Amino acid sequence: MAEIEKRIETHRIRCLSKLKMFLLAITCAFVSKTLSGSYMNSMLTQIERQFNIPTSLVGFINGSFEIGNLLLIIFVSYFGTKLHRPILIGVGCVVMGLGCFLQSLPHFLMDRYEYESTVSVSGNLSSNSFLCMENGTQIFRPTEDPSDCVKEVKSLMWVYVLVGNIIRGIGETPIMPLGISYIEDFAKSENSPLYIGFVETGAIIGPLIGLLLASFCANVYVDTGSVNTDDLTITPTDTRWVGAWWFGFLICAGVNVLTAIPFFFLPKTLPKEGLKNNADIIKNEKEEKQSKKVKKEKDGITKDFLPFLKSLLCNPIYMLFILLSIVQFNAFVNMFTFMPKYLEQQYGKSSSDAIFLIGIYDLPPICIGYIAGGLIMKKFKITVKQAAHIGCWLSLIAYLLYFLCFLMICDNSSVAGITTTYKGMQQDLYVGNTILADCNRDCNCPTKTWDPVCGNNGVSYMSACLAGCETSVGAGINMVFQNCSCIQTSGNASAVLGLCDKGHDCSMMLQYFLILSAVGSFIYSLSAIPGYMVLLRCIKPEEKSLGVGLHTFCTRVFAGIPAPIYFGALVDSTCLHWGILKCGESGACRIYDSTNFRYIYLGLPSALRGISYIPAFLILIILKKRRLPGENVSSGTVLIEAKVAGKENDCKDMHQNSKVLNDDELKTKL
Repeated sequence: MAEIEKRIETHRIRCLSKLKMFLLAITCAFVSKTLSGSYMNSMLTQIERQFNIPTSLVGFINGSFEIGNLLLIIFVSYFGTKLHRPILIGVGCVVMGLGCFLQSLPHFLMDRYEYESTVSVSGNLSSNSFLCMENGTQIFRPTEDPSDCVKEVKSLMWVYVLVGNIIRGIGETPIMPLGISYIEDFAKSENSPLYIGFVETGAIIGPLIGLLLASFCANVYVDTGSVNTDDLTITPTDTRWVGAWWFGFLICAGVNVLTAIPFFFLPKTLPKEGLKNNADIIKNEKEEKQSKKVKKEKDGITKDFLPFLKSLLCNPIYMLFILLSIVQFNAFVNMFTFMPKYLEQQYGKSSSDAIFLIGIYDLPPICIGYIAGGLIMKKFKITVKQAAHIGCWLSLIAYLLYFLCFLMICDNSSVAGITTTYKGMQQDLYVGNTILADCNRDCNCPTKTWDPVCGNNGVSYMSACLAGCETSVGAGINMVFQNCSCIQTSGNASAVLGLCDKGHDCSMMLQYFLILSAVGSFIYSLSAIPGYMVLLRCIKPEEKSLGVGLHTFCTRVFAGIPAPIYFGALVDSTCLHWGILKCGESGACRIYDSTNFRYIYLGLPSALRGISYIPAFLILIILKKRRLPGENVSSGTVLIEAKVAGKENDCKDMHQNSKVLNDDELKTKL
């Protein structure tokens, strides 16, 4: 007898360790998938500049990930539970690696990146042909040469990034629904929130690593190793700068493939965690699985799909939760997708610095909030109704704090002819072409080429020529322009390459914005796990996998895909000056109206989040009158009820299984 008990205990420990192994593997998978996703989001600006495409098209490329996910999410969520879930997750990780590799290919198929400039990098820099010369001719202009125009077809290489992102979305499909349902099926109900909290923490560690990687790559020139960076006349703060976006995708591809390996060695099913196994129960489980397998083969695998779907669609709490998620996802997708661009345009930071600051200030509080939320759910044994109230009121506090962001503002960059007059006065941003003034009208300057310089009067100019500069000293990024007729200052009027800095006050506003963002992120993430448990516990156990998949499907269709596209189009509407290609066509935007950009970036998400509290409060009202599946029933009892449901010999099975229940559980059962 002692030997049998020892063997059963060894079996229990072995199964428990396999669950912990799966928890570790799925956490790593979440790290790798979110690493790739956060890196992709952080590189959108670099991709926009590399291929000279508008923000709305970049938003479509970003949303293509959701299109790939959309193709399979519902079927994987439902049919995946009938198949080998760990192996499906492993295959998905490999497919994600393939998609990341495809995204990096354009760099190896394209020529070197060429940015618009009035200054010749390879030519004789001592020549002043690019400066203000009365009755002179400018040699750096958009060309009508057909051979040069044909080369612009290289911008269509963004299709590789689009297709790679779709493939990455297809590969990501099984990870979340099958991973969460696997934990829910084989973990104790009181441990499930903590385990999911750990997994969601992996979903925060991944973006943190991804943002740090993106910050590093954005600071390295795209063609480093093949060009002499000392000859460059731009810095990472310049809106023409393109970082080594392709390098990070290669790293993401390798990480995704490596995380796939453990899943091919994990079992299809496990005993329920914490269940005191005995020979009868183990035998009954095997017989039950065998009978179910035979029945599935006989009746078909799709037998329960439509009934489950109908049950979910008729569940008011579940449908309201989907509506709430769609509205809030629209807000958060827009906020996080375009946050690096917002920090660049509003506070004058480089892409690398903006990405780094997001990773340092926002992600650690979110990570701590996820863990704390899971621990609170476990320690205090919070019910679903209590979790709903916690999630709702905490997110409402974070929402109210969000309005303080409207106070952390900076003025537009002072660019003569665009945001200010040549006398330094503010002007209407949309009055038309005022690029030329009396001081540069005879210089024969190109009026569309963006090659900004900063005058020693604190005003920026579109080019040294438009600043009226006649001479230059130095080379590369250290070039200094002198005798600038448009720069009104006492002493020698000079200018240096790049836009003028926004000043100390703007830097302080950035610090306040980041601190407020960190506090809001922590409070909101603290409510995430309780809110997610409402989703999981408002549906029947057998419907969980399909329910999670349908929830993900709806958020992808109505938020993940359209949000970056329409938000990108709104951002494009605030552009003040577009880049110019060789054939005179518009490229990527060089400078935005930061005031209107701020109204769109902060105003639209605040309106959407406000609307989301209508279904949130309706859920709280319904929960007062509704009894959820498994409510007021212990975890062991729920497991036994699920196993004996639908059998003709209910009383006989309950008598057998009651041997493993303590007295309190029997009282609850009765």
